Amino acid sequence: MLIRPRRLRQARAIRDLVQENNLSVNDFIYPMFIKDEQNAYEEIQSMPGIHRFGGERLLYEVEELLALGIKSIVLFPLTSSELKNSQAIESYNANNLTCRTIRALKKRFPELLVMTDIALDPYTDHGHDGIIVDGKIANDETVKVLCKMALAQAEAGADILGPSDMMDGRVKAIRQTLEAEGHNDVMILSYTAKYASSLYGPFRDAVKSANYGIDESIPRDKKTYQMNIANSDEALREMQHDIDEGADILMIKPAGWYLDIISRIKTSSNIPVAAYQVSGEYSMILAAVKAGLMKREQAIYESLLSIKRAGADLILSYFAKELFSM
Repeated sequence: MLIRPRRLRQARAIRDLVQENNLSVNDFIYPMFIKDEQNAYEEIQSMPGIHRFGGERLLYEVEELLALGIKSIVLFPLTSSELKNSQAIESYNANNLTCRTIRALKKRFPELLVMTDIALDPYTDHGHDGIIVDGKIANDETVKVLCKMALAQAEAGADILGPSDMMDGRVKAIRQTLEAEGHNDVMILSYTAKYASSLYGPFRDAVKSANYGIDESIPRDKKTYQMNIANSDEALREMQHDIDEGADILMIKPAGWYLDIISRIKTSSNIPVAAYQVSGEYSMILAAVKAGLMKREQAIYESLLSIKRAGADLILSYFAKELFSM
């Protein structure tokens, strides 16, 4: 035979030499949950190994991340129930947990890249990502609150804002708000294709935002704003809107079950593409490992490499710290 593809697989050295994709510490943004207690260090039951951090404990954890070379994080707050209401007023309080945390992190670690989540579900008493009017998620009213939230976080020092709400027109509105207030260097990483997935359960447990559906006047799911899991062409339309409205980075969420979407958006766009390996993906892998069905290190590495191979330039993953501690 003249053609023997196995020649390039016969030894570790040649396999490494011709490997097409590699994972770098520079590829990752590490999601972190925060709580309004200085020394809190609470493991999230549905996400083994992942914790909610209080202010002081968070600083220690970030020191460890930086020592590993992980320079980017994204913050998700656990908001006290007494601060939640139907209008998500706490979301744009300049002294809320997220804004205070941003300021503390940037003061201690100016080199750290801090991303935040622009969505109302941690702040609404009903757990939806938007303002409810007459039993429906009101798009334009929600966007107005998102702009206030984005501005508060930009003023606190956030480097990247991540609108994850899936409201129409929010990227343009946030970009215009930032420009008008002189925050033209703040980046927008838009959740371009956020699907109405079954994989978000552990995350909603982590931030205690799964209250929707308990009242008949409240929509029972998020399918009127998050994307239909059956659609892919729609993701390309969302992509074009976000590019036109001023997004700097596009994101697909979830990642592992949507590799085709990552690939299509990467092929169709000319700006960086991110993907979020979400809480359900994390917890499923660990459950399979615990059951003896997978080897932990191999499963983690393969799951993340597949996301990179599909075309993601950036990956948000709860495994980031563990991957580079192996």
